[in-house]
Amino acid sequence: MIMQRHQRYILRQLLGPFVLIAIGLTAVIWLTQSLRFVDLIVNKGFSLSAFLYFSMLLLPTFLGVILPIALFSAILFAYNKLVIDSELVSLRSAGLGPWSLAAPAITLATFVCVLVYAINLYFIPATYREFKSRQFIARADFSSVLLQEGVFTNLIEDVTVYVRERDSSGNLHGILVHDSRVPGEPVTMMAERGALVKTEQGPRFVLLNGNRQEVNKLQGQLSLLYFDSYALDLGQFAEDPANRWREPRERYLHELFNPGDGYDDQRNLGKFWAEAHQRIVTPLFAFALTGIALAALLGGQLNRRGQWRRILAGIAGAFVFEAIGLGLMNAVSKTPSLAPLMYINVVIALGLAFYILHRRMRGSGGRRGAAPQSA
Repeated sequence: MIMQRHQRYILRQLLGPFVLIAIGLTAVIWLTQSLRFVDLIVNKGFSLSAFLYFSMLLLPTFLGVILPIALFSAILFAYNKLVIDSELVSLRSAGLGPWSLAAPAITLATFVCVLVYAINLYFIPATYREFKSRQFIARADFSSVLLQEGVFTNLIEDVTVYVRERDSSGNLHGILVHDSRVPGEPVTMMAERGALVKTEQGPRFVLLNGNRQEVNKLQGQLSLLYFDSYALDLGQFAEDPANRWREPRERYLHELFNPGDGYDDQRNLGKFWAEAHQRIVTPLFAFALTGIALAALLGGQLNRRGQWRRILAGIAGAFVFEAIGLGLMNAVSKTPSLAPLMYINVVIALGLAFYILHRRMRGSGGRRGAAPQSA
């Protein structure tokens, strides 16, 4: 459908605030989410480029929520400004009804809906899967991530390591290792230097010039062994990143609806179901929030002094709608049979919004040319 001139004008008025609000909300949330990686730079040697890459991989995970909210805010701002500037007043006086004035917002909502579907169905699982894989690899990089100078670190369960110093080459100096994986036979090792290395049999902690002290608590005996070189097996870190269990957010839609037969998959069936339906229903929030905003501002008399009561009512309606949507997702993760309620929530919001618009349009149909309230 070819848009009329006044509709193209309103659409331009919507685009500016929508882009600015979306960028602003994205920047704020991105900043709060990326703060968790600051420690990787300050204490664990991550580069700035790695920090930015990790942070950017998280963007799609909250863009799908931000864009409908940014659209809702832009509609409230733009249409209220058009009322205050008497531009909507002139258009209404010319005989244009609420549906004609609402068309630009609905057009933008359609674009946002399609964009959020692309984000939810492809970009979220693709980028979050990459993020978790990179995070897994980073955590397996023992020398740069796990071991810190002067700190007792649980390398794996029941294995504690202390390193006095780590040089620029990654070599460790002044090492103490306490291994209590065998009940009743704790082992303590001290070495002048060492390194964490990867071998075909898995990761090893190689210790040089040290001693191994083992206590047999049942017999009350201490055995002491001096060594030039000793390799401590850390096989629990040998897991292949490609074979790790993937969280619901990492999976594509068909994977969520068709999980595997493994224990972890079967235990999280509710979370898979909730994530799948959220990906489908979240883009429709663009239409629901648009309907709430339009119902709050269009129809009836226009007041050039502002429509703050209507704006506050619209914000309250949007808050209730979003809160119900969030609550339903948590409920579906525990009771999958409640999934249809996620769609019913959107249908009810749209139905109420269009009912209010239609009622106001009929109520003001005979007074479209009437003068609006003046300041």
